[in-house]
Amino acid sequence: MATTLSQHGSRPGGARADRRASRGLGGVLRPRRRPGGDPGPARVSVPAPRSAAVTAALYDDGGALASSHTTLAETFTELRSQPGGMALIELARPAPAELSSLAAEFDLHELAIEDAIQAHQRPKLERYGDTLFVVLHAARYDDAAEEVEFSELHLFVGVDFVVCVRHGASPDLAEVRRRLEGDPETLSRGPEAVLYGILDAVVDGYLPVVTGLENDVDEIESAVFSAGAEASRRIYELSREVADFQRAVRPLRQVCQALARGFTKYTVGEEMQARLRDVVDHLTEVAERVETLRSALRDILTVNATLVAQRQNEEAKTQNDEIKKISSWAAILFAPTVVGGIYGMNFDVMPELHWAFGYPFALGLMVAVSVGLWGVFRLRKWI
Repeated sequence: MATTLSQHGSRPGGARADRRASRGLGGVLRPRRRPGGDPGPARVSVPAPRSAAVTAALYDDGGALASSHTTLAETFTELRSQPGGMALIELARPAPAELSSLAAEFDLHELAIEDAIQAHQRPKLERYGDTLFVVLHAARYDDAAEEVEFSELHLFVGVDFVVCVRHGASPDLAEVRRRLEGDPETLSRGPEAVLYGILDAVVDGYLPVVTGLENDVDEIESAVFSAGAEASRRIYELSREVADFQRAVRPLRQVCQALARGFTKYTVGEEMQARLRDVVDHLTEVAERVETLRSALRDILTVNATLVAQRQNEEAKTQNDEIKKISSWAAILFAPTVVGGIYGMNFDVMPELHWAFGYPFALGLMVAVSVGLWGVFRLRKWI
């Protein structure tokens, strides 16, 4: 931008910029001012590419100046004409050229731009000069699929701008804008208020996710005593979802705590500090409930493994009993065959071969051996 300055410069904003700095906008973000108020050398901005994935709004002292821009070029032009204004820009999965244009316009650090392009970052808070770079993971519970969908947000928060790079479908930042526009007093606090509004929306979105996961855990807890391998698979899937959710929540607590320290250090208004503490409280509640879910799933998985082992033992025992029955009857039927085989060898010299009672004796021997085996197996409860 023609009036955007280097890292230690400042956009000339006249009385409105001075009023905004006096309200505490300088706070965490530290307005860029050279000693003596010298604005420093002007920097030529890079032309902004057109994109259908851009939503932008401009504000001044809590009032909306424009909210219908759909290109970066239009937004930059309007912002240059309003030195005391603030831009809120949202880009969904932007191209590298768009982020390069933003970097040139707002003097964004190349490492932060690289993170925003590649995504897949953990929640974090970093400062590059006068710009805060915040990474958040939003979450949404899909009732139909019974699973959690994650979206990654990259926020660049400067003295007079907030840029949100979104990789995913949630949260609905249009609702955040409407909420802020309905509270001009909060919006007049500048980028800190917008940052709070986005944090609040992300954390509020966690609550339905936790509730949905708790319902899933309750259902699987009830079904674990009647289901088989399917329950094990569902428990594993839930454990993965809860673990992913915890990886989004736990670092965000550190981000909010760091912001709270910054709000205190740079004397941001008590109201904003109180609201940020409220976000931290909600986040703490979510974190505790998620930890409870992980513990419950570990217990359920242990119980399910025990039940599966018991079922397998019972099945093995049943199969064992069947094998014993088959073996017992096979032995009983095999005994007469042995006797009959011996007497059927037709040798001339055999005991009892010419005995008158030889045939009844052979039959009796077959019966006696079979009954004896049956008795033994019955005593051992094989049959």
